[in-house]
Amino acid sequence: MSRPVTLFTGQWADLSFEEICKKASEWGYDGLEIACWGDHMVPEKGASDMDYVSDKLEILKKYDLQCHALGAHLAGQCVGDDWDERLDSFAPDKVKGNPEEVRKWATQEMINTAKAAKNMGCYVVTGFLGSPIWKYLYSFPPTTDEMIEAGYQKIVDLWTPIFDEFDAAGIKFALEVHPTEIAYDYYTTCKLFEVFDRRPTLGLNFDPSHLVWQGMEAHVFISDFPDRIYHVHMKDAAVTLDGRTGIIGSHLPFGDLRRGWNFRSLGHGDVNFEEIIRHLNSIGYGGPLSVEWEDNGMDREFGAAESVDFVKSINFAPSDIAFDGDMKK
Repeated sequence: MSRPVTLFTGQWADLSFEEICKKASEWGYDGLEIACWGDHMVPEKGASDMDYVSDKLEILKKYDLQCHALGAHLAGQCVGDDWDERLDSFAPDKVKGNPEEVRKWATQEMINTAKAAKNMGCYVVTGFLGSPIWKYLYSFPPTTDEMIEAGYQKIVDLWTPIFDEFDAAGIKFALEVHPTEIAYDYYTTCKLFEVFDRRPTLGLNFDPSHLVWQGMEAHVFISDFPDRIYHVHMKDAAVTLDGRTGIIGSHLPFGDLRRGWNFRSLGHGDVNFEEIIRHLNSIGYGGPLSVEWEDNGMDREFGAAESVDFVKSINFAPSDIAFDGDMKK
């Protein structure tokens, strides 16, 4: 199958860009979804310094890799969230602790990311939008309809100028439907597309791992939003409810076996990847299958190497003949 198998570098940002390129090439990946943190991609430089871009492209070429997307999850979260001290871990020192300046920095960071993506020759930026209403997930104290509507409108107001710049650069934004986002499940995703009037700039970075533990059939997102699948994350999760564990997570860290669910390396969880590939084939998706490797119970290099083989083994093409067609020709 021609779909490239790529690696998201977000979980490898402690390594230099060249180090992760070398490892990804040795493991057998075709390319990268480059994270906009660590030294992997500095959006301001990627947007304005073609020597910087050329250096990145030369390193990719050296290891026979391509850039298929930029990942801007951290800055995107800072655009749409109401500030608390956790966001400071995503922001530069010069704006930490100042909610207005954090959001201003994040807005410009996202604009720069769109320009950097264009310069790098890719067509999509993956990431988060944030949410001013995630804290209202459980409606006690009571949450009014007006509060929810105001939260969606705030996201529209904050992101419309950013999406205007994405359009100018010819870049799509692929939202990863995810807890803490304005769209975290099926109906919140429908609502998000509605409030943006189905603006083509906004699509999905389809990631089944965030859906399966919520009890959803992940492939439904592919069949119901076929024109909005702009990028695909390959990531697994396992639900392990035993009578003591709960879906909310008990404030236990990822990897703790007392949790009701955990992310797992590909093929070690509950995601039905064959069904996902069949549905991607049905909509004609030919973009990257990007491994986002997260499993605190497994050595990451073992997992990353195993994952590329797993994806290649299941990356089958649709049939070009009907098995019950006329075979007498």
